[in-house]
Amino acid sequence: MGILEKIAEIEKEISRTQKNKATEYHLGLLKAKLAKYRAQLLEPSKSAGAKGEGFDVMKSGDARVALIGFPSVGKSTFLSLMTSTASEAASYEFTTLTCIPGVIEYKGANIQLLDLPGIIEGAAQGKGRGRQVIAVARTADVVIMMLDATKGDVQRSLLEKELESVGIRLNRTKPNIYFKPKKGGGLSYNSTVPLTQCSEKLVQLILHEYKIFNAEVLFREDCTPDDFIDVIVGNRVYMPCLYVYNKVDQISIEEVDRLARRPHSVVISCGMKLNLDYLLERLWEYLALICLYTKKRGGTHTHTHTHTHTTKYSPQRVGLTHVMEHEDVIQIVKK
Repeated sequence: MGILEKIAEIEKEISRTQKNKATEYHLGLLKAKLAKYRAQLLEPSKSAGAKGEGFDVMKSGDARVALIGFPSVGKSTFLSLMTSTASEAASYEFTTLTCIPGVIEYKGANIQLLDLPGIIEGAAQGKGRGRQVIAVARTADVVIMMLDATKGDVQRSLLEKELESVGIRLNRTKPNIYFKPKKGGGLSYNSTVPLTQCSEKLVQLILHEYKIFNAEVLFREDCTPDDFIDVIVGNRVYMPCLYVYNKVDQISIEEVDRLARRPHSVVISCGMKLNLDYLLERLWEYLALICLYTKKRGGTHTHTHTHTHTTKYSPQRVGLTHVMEHEDVIQIVKK
């Protein structure tokens, strides 16, 4: 039985197993096995370096945004609207796969926008060159998931499932679990909060599935078995995502309102150029970029001066731990 068949069997077993106290250990082991097989599936093949097998675009600018979605949702139109003509024309072709980078100039920053080939269901299994698409998506600072507003929530759930299966966690933070394998001494298991989803026995069973018999584990929050598996695997990517619903000019006002109120969501129409400015504002928030201006050296003492609304006086000497804000002016003087 191949890896794909094993994954399918485990997924079926998980779906038909009722969740309760009696099955928590069984489900935990199934999830651990599933994560192992998925990791094996996504390992680069020996021929991955062959000509035409992969693709990448050199990272440039101040941030990288991955634009993903199913075919024909409006990604190319969005790229042409948001980027300059010069960057729009700079396309890189790789055999049957094209990745087009563009640059959004906003608030003094250059934001690289990658129009990745349309992801289809099954990308994690390599369909439609999905592995290469996902590999580039993992290098982004923010994901824009372009969705067709006329298709409801179907596309969103399918894409979330695909990205989840390859270790991309959207709008989530890394689980607050300390984990360190040891050479001996067995399992040291502790928690600083009451745990309702992970017991010491379940943690031990999951570790044994990965052939780990000696480790330190400290839960600092009430995490799930999936969270703990993510920490063991260690290659998960946690990144912000904006769900952008395009073609809202083709749906009812009530549906537009429903989609707009969903967390991390923006509604637009590329065809009618609606709400694109607001999308840029939200993207800027998710990138968490700030522009800082420097002041010429004017003294001989070692200190930092800042002219900003974040200080009580202007200028004011601040330490290295001072949190800067957008458009602050700083002066760094070295002896």
